Amino acid sequence: MTVAEIRSEMPPAVMRDISSLRTKLFYGFGSVAFGIKDNGFLYFLLFFYNQVVGLPSAWVSGAIAMALVVDAFADPIVGQISDNLRTRWGRRHPLMYAAAIPVAIGYYLLWNPPHWSNDALFYYLIGIIVLVRTFITTYEIPSSALIAELTPDYDQRTSFLSYRYLFGWLGGLTMALLAFGVFFAATKQYPVGQLNPEGYVKYSVTACILMVAAIWISSAGTHKFIPYFATPPKRHLSLVVVLKEMYETLRHRSFIVLIVSAVFSSIAAGTLTSLNNYFNTFFWGLSALQIFWLNVAIIVAPFGALAFTTPYSARVGKKRAAMVLWVASTLTYWLPMAFRLFGIFPENGTSWLIPLLLIFGTTGTMLSIACQITISSMIADVVEDSARVTGRRSEGLFFSANAFILKAVSGMGILVGGLLLAFVHFPEHANPATLDPQIPKDLALAYFPVTFALYAVALGCLSFYRIDRAKHEDNLRALAAAALEAPYAIGPDGVRTPEHTDPADAIAK
Repeated sequence: MTVAEIRSEMPPAVMRDISSLRTKLFYGFGSVAFGIKDNGFLYFLLFFYNQVVGLPSAWVSGAIAMALVVDAFADPIVGQISDNLRTRWGRRHPLMYAAAIPVAIGYYLLWNPPHWSNDALFYYLIGIIVLVRTFITTYEIPSSALIAELTPDYDQRTSFLSYRYLFGWLGGLTMALLAFGVFFAATKQYPVGQLNPEGYVKYSVTACILMVAAIWISSAGTHKFIPYFATPPKRHLSLVVVLKEMYETLRHRSFIVLIVSAVFSSIAAGTLTSLNNYFNTFFWGLSALQIFWLNVAIIVAPFGALAFTTPYSARVGKKRAAMVLWVASTLTYWLPMAFRLFGIFPENGTSWLIPLLLIFGTTGTMLSIACQITISSMIADVVEDSARVTGRRSEGLFFSANAFILKAVSGMGILVGGLLLAFVHFPEHANPATLDPQIPKDLALAYFPVTFALYAVALGCLSFYRIDRAKHEDNLRALAAAALEAPYAIGPDGVRTPEHTDPADAIAK
């Protein structure tokens, strides 16, 4: 049975609509909210609380790491709730709609902290980070999990996720451009605009409005497909049963190696992005306006990734594509700083510096986005491979792990970045004009070996991933055959859904 035959019971008009560009745009647009949040955490949070508020870098990174521990428990719980929720709006959309306002409130409070002591601010930061992350998780996990229901196709999943990453990056880059081009304008009091606390107030208000709009528009755009999504069977789930099912699901071998690999690579990537403002401001000596133009150029990166990721992964396979893209993006990010340390890169303030940083930065970002898209598509393929064994579709639970990875970028990555800053004794409230130039160089020298080790572990783990196109197609055929043998009922909306006995029994027949 082919992929098309598996969905043969869906009306043709719905099949065309659900795979249309319009649906991909709606599905992807919601990630603007996560992109804004992620960009803020990665690029501004450590810099803001360390250089603007004055909290020691180790304290900031420690607060973020502590909040990440809460995420480790909260994310799979949200995923499990999303997989088993039964409402007239399906199992995903109620959570998606409900998350918008709490996310915005938490994000505003994050960038407008009270004037408390450092001790009090440390605990305030932990609490607000937990608030923001919990509610962005409440949206992101159900929304991401929709991909496994929107299409079972091996390549179409990559295409859908390309739009998701496109809008995620556009959301983050839009806020970065507004920050460096508008909100962080240089003043007499703050000639380095990114050190001006007033700019972060304007940034937070704009970000909150965009996040709410993105979540609600995307949720509404996919709302009409709810009757065609899977409905979980009625079950009485005890805590013991829930924990047992979560363990059975998450111990999937390919899933484990994929997640461990992605965690290590994400920590490495997060370390760079958390230090990006430090490198731009103190290593490269860039002004807010120059950083603005670098971000303008990077806008082409997600579009480039959208154009070539799906055909490239379809040609060489997802695992090989991810590994090649990882190595290529990493080298592209490393080369400018490595060349500078060896004395073969243009000096700060010279005419060739900005163009070269633009080329390397845009290329590296495009390759990195393409890698992230491919890995997310690989996670979607784990859903059917697991369902074939357990009899349960656990999209939310699997994508809760993906959400945790993305948070690890801004969590453990910032922790490592903060520790590196402490290691080289980087001062708070540093002045680019008076800072010892050896300190930014020491930061770069400390950054290289740490991220090399992280990427080496990540690539080694990824080599053990085992789901290719043939395996995925085989899983779809097996699940379709099992579904045909299971008892069915016609619901009030005319949708044919399986009545519950035990889904594992149907697969075992």
